Amino acid sequence: MKQPAALPLLSADVGQTEDGPPWVIEFRKVPHWLVTGATQSGKSSLLAALVRSLSSQPVALVGIDCKGGMELGLFGRRFSKLAIDRKRAIVVLASMVEEIEHRMRVCRAAGARSIWELPEGRRPTPIVVIVDELAELYLNDGSRESREEAEQCATLLLRLAQLGAALGVHLVAAGQRVGSDLGPRVTALRAQLGGRIAHRAHDEASAEMTLGDLNPDAVVIAQTISEEEQGVAVVTTGGRWTRARSHMISTADVAEISAIPGPPYPFLSVLDTAPEKGETVT
Repeated sequence: MKQPAALPLLSADVGQTEDGPPWVIEFRKVPHWLVTGATQSGKSSLLAALVRSLSSQPVALVGIDCKGGMELGLFGRRFSKLAIDRKRAIVVLASMVEEIEHRMRVCRAAGARSIWELPEGRRPTPIVVIVDELAELYLNDGSRESREEAEQCATLLLRLAQLGAALGVHLVAAGQRVGSDLGPRVTALRAQLGGRIAHRAHDEASAEMTLGDLNPDAVVIAQTISEEEQGVAVVTTGGRWTRARSHMISTADVAEISAIPGPPYPFLSVLDTAPEKGETVT
């Protein structure tokens, strides 16, 4: 597997921009990202490129893939923890919020405003939480249990996005749609995700949901992406946008990545992500 060129910590080479330079996602500059697009538009390719670029860095990866782990589960040991259904996702997200609160106490005791002001030896491992198909966390079947689970997920995701940036906990949320039809807190979550990536969409509304509040011009450009341009996306942060295409990650690349263990991190190693009916989580 040919690794991308060495980059600063929490910077990931995920592709190439239309005008030539590498497409680099820099979490230290833009802490949280939203990725949208229709089926087979390139979302999974982008997430794979992101994992590949981060795989050689001392960064813990935490995955939430409620489609049974069909996408993120391919990367095996490189994910320190992987939740493959919503019950496990709640455990993971709650633990991430607890970790954020712990880091806040550490920073407060040291008189630091972020983990990056702590001495290197006391600085906790950065974490990138990747959610594949956001809708699976928000939708419910009308039952009380389902509504409560969706509410928990919505609250925990929003908390993570609101507090994680300065504490080295970053969120990448991917899905086909991010509209208010998913739930009452989706719009609030979207507002916390300053980096936006829109692949080919089925309709104007989907592109508008992703890009419209940051750059209306980017909405128009996103609608020009054709079915033949898999992996092509419009990327915007603030008022600027560009077209870019993610790297294609081969099956052999995935196999190599899956064999790379995540960095030692006791908090994650003891996290139970698989509660079953009748069991308790410790």
